[in-house]
Amino acid sequence: MAEGERLIPINIEDEMKSAYIDYSMSVIVSRALPDVRDGLKPVHRRVLFGMHELGIRSNTAHKKSARIVGEVLGKYHPHGDTSVYDTMVRMAQEWSLRYMLVDGQGNFGSVDGDSPAAMRYTEARMRKIAEDMLGDIDKETVDFRLNFDDTLEEPTVLPTRVPNLLINGASGIAVGMATNMPPHNLTEVIDGTIAYIENNDIEIDELITHIKAPDFPTGGTIYGYDGVREAFKTGRGRIVVRAKSSLEEVQGKECIIVTEIPYQVNKADMIKKTADLVNEKKIEGISSIRDESDRNGMRIVYILKRDAIPNIVLNTLYKHTALQQSFSVNNIALVKGRPEMLNLKDMIFHFVEHRHEVVVRRTKYELRKAEERAHILEGLIIASDNIDEVIALIRSSSNAEEARGKLIERFKLSEIQAKAIVEMRLRQLTGLEQDKLRSEYDEIMKTIEDLKDILERKDRRMQVIKDELLEIKAKYGDERRSVIEYAGGDLSIEDMIPDEQVVITISHAGYIKRTSLTEYKTQNRGGVGQKGSTTRNEDFLEYLFSGTNHQYMIFFTQNGKCYWMRVYEIPEGSKTSKGRAIQNLINIEPNDKVKAFICTQDLKNEEYINSHYVIMATKKGQVKKTSLEQYSRPRVNGINAITIREDDELIEAKLTNGESQVMLALKSGKAIRFEEGKTRPMGRNASGVRGITLADDKDEVVGMIAVNDMEANVLVVSENGYGKRSKLEDYRITNRGGKGVKTISVTEKTGELVTIKNVTDKDDLMIINKSGLAIRMSIENLRVMGRATQGVKLINLKGNDAIAAVAKVMKDEDEIEELDEANSTDTSDDISDGTTIVDDSEE
Repeated sequence: MAEGERLIPINIEDEMKSAYIDYSMSVIVSRALPDVRDGLKPVHRRVLFGMHELGIRSNTAHKKSARIVGEVLGKYHPHGDTSVYDTMVRMAQEWSLRYMLVDGQGNFGSVDGDSPAAMRYTEARMRKIAEDMLGDIDKETVDFRLNFDDTLEEPTVLPTRVPNLLINGASGIAVGMATNMPPHNLTEVIDGTIAYIENNDIEIDELITHIKAPDFPTGGTIYGYDGVREAFKTGRGRIVVRAKSSLEEVQGKECIIVTEIPYQVNKADMIKKTADLVNEKKIEGISSIRDESDRNGMRIVYILKRDAIPNIVLNTLYKHTALQQSFSVNNIALVKGRPEMLNLKDMIFHFVEHRHEVVVRRTKYELRKAEERAHILEGLIIASDNIDEVIALIRSSSNAEEARGKLIERFKLSEIQAKAIVEMRLRQLTGLEQDKLRSEYDEIMKTIEDLKDILERKDRRMQVIKDELLEIKAKYGDERRSVIEYAGGDLSIEDMIPDEQVVITISHAGYIKRTSLTEYKTQNRGGVGQKGSTTRNEDFLEYLFSGTNHQYMIFFTQNGKCYWMRVYEIPEGSKTSKGRAIQNLINIEPNDKVKAFICTQDLKNEEYINSHYVIMATKKGQVKKTSLEQYSRPRVNGINAITIREDDELIEAKLTNGESQVMLALKSGKAIRFEEGKTRPMGRNASGVRGITLADDKDEVVGMIAVNDMEANVLVVSENGYGKRSKLEDYRITNRGGKGVKTISVTEKTGELVTIKNVTDKDDLMIINKSGLAIRMSIENLRVMGRATQGVKLINLKGNDAIAAVAKVMKDEDEIEELDEANSTDTSDDISDGTTIVDDSEE
């Protein structure tokens, strides 16, 4: 170690901490975050100031980019040349900045992500709006600091008249924080700023009426408004932006045409990734993609296959590609050198404060200059009033110094005035020039008075700010580019699927499909039925259910688990197709079978899920009631709905409103009716309470109904095709757990009971045999009978055929005869258990 040197031991941890904090503060303050006042980072500010110093205005010739970059590098920005050039390039790209600050000439890149030409090839100059950001910079309106080598001064902020932070946004990653501010429309921002100046206590909700939402340079559609409102109020939010698209027919093929894409999306990358998804069969329905963009604008053409539904393809594109992007707003900017999260009002407040300071400093500067000029004019006027004496004094002096001294002594002038008189030109002795001096002096005194008034009154200063903002609005204001779709929200394919009523069928082997109800026709009682479905050998349709496309389908299995699916997600099939295996649609266990299903409306509606219950019944007579809220959070692998005891299985689940009456029917022909209130709500894992006592070990529950309408009838059907309807009051209300009363006279002819339903005259009945035949008939053709009779024959069965499933469908009385017509259409009407369908047929 050299003489005089010594070692100072330092803890490496402390040194790392302090060094990293210094580095991170440097990145935060002087690199990555914009200043709240002018919305610029140091590099942007230096580029604009460098161009200002070079005299490259919007009305001068373009200069080589390399020249500008060299100026900025050599004088103000001691970093890489690419950082400066890239900054300047971005300020000249119409797809990057909403209001460009640089006017570029040459290749400045493209929205496809092409790089700009090297700086030696391109040229640039300032745009008019950038000049307005630098206006008054020479009037001591902002603080200057020394540059990196202390030889020059650079501004710490620009005295901008333009609310640049709001209109152009910013993005940057610092250390431990980042900023991502969206651009806005200049006209709207200035309207909002003026509204704030007029009322400093304005609420953000009121500001939103002026500044409606971000306005991206690439246009697009802002889909949904919640994220925008959240961002304006808190400074953080997620704004969903969609491409602007339309449908066209090109050469006989349907096409989706995209003319605007979301902000910051690379068009070429997006098209490539979409093509990959089409090739991987993740996006169906597109045969080819063409990019027909040119200098007149963007045009991406997605050519569809013949059988594709354009809206569904478009929604799939939104879901899987960059045609829909979310912009995460994170409004962090430097306020007095410290990073702060800002809402909309904060940003306007800081801009107005900055403008106020600039106006005060500019006015003080102008006042000082005016007073200095007035002072000189006073001297010149004294001289012109005593011109002969002044000339004599000057002529008698041996030098300028002596002349000044004599003038000061004789006319009580100041040094400055005396100097001005000595340096006066001869032409100022003419009468015209002397009049000019007086009128200039009068004008300047008025100006001084006006400037003093501005400095004394805040309302005058605010009026100046407003006038200047209105001037900026008149110069650069334009229409919005991004359209706002207030009704939008999270993307859902259901928006594109008509909410029509459908019949859902499930076969014994577990095949499911949905079919439009219009495929089924009404027949008279006792008909043979029409072919309902093609099934595999020895398979038959076991369940038939009716609902609408937008409902939630909740499946309950015999082992007590429950699974979710939207009805439109069930594969569509014709009346004669066999459908798809449920195992392929939901993650059901191999040894389990779906036994019950309910259709519910929106599971996100808290009022709805808290006011409805699911009542379940098992084969051995257990019942259980659970709030629908417990089933409102779908999981892919299902959840436990009820704990099933050994040798038992779940057979039915119904949706109720908490005030229904429950009826259970046994294979042996008995039924019980009790109030739903007798069963208290339980958790999902409970196993329930006794609902009915079985006649013997071979007996079992065949069905359960939940009745709200006391006028409804009870329909029972036996396996050999006999059925009848009885009045509800024929079944007395008892406590749950009893043996029940006779509901049908079970004989060899009738066979055992297979189902129980609640029906009215407006209902139709749909019966499906194990052989796959289906028949639809009107309930009103069935007369009401006593509960102990054996009923009438509903359907003629051939050979060993038996009834597999029975469901009811409701229809409008006036339309019965029209149902057979080919052009009839059905629309659905939800009710609580999801089994009601209304046929509103039209000619």
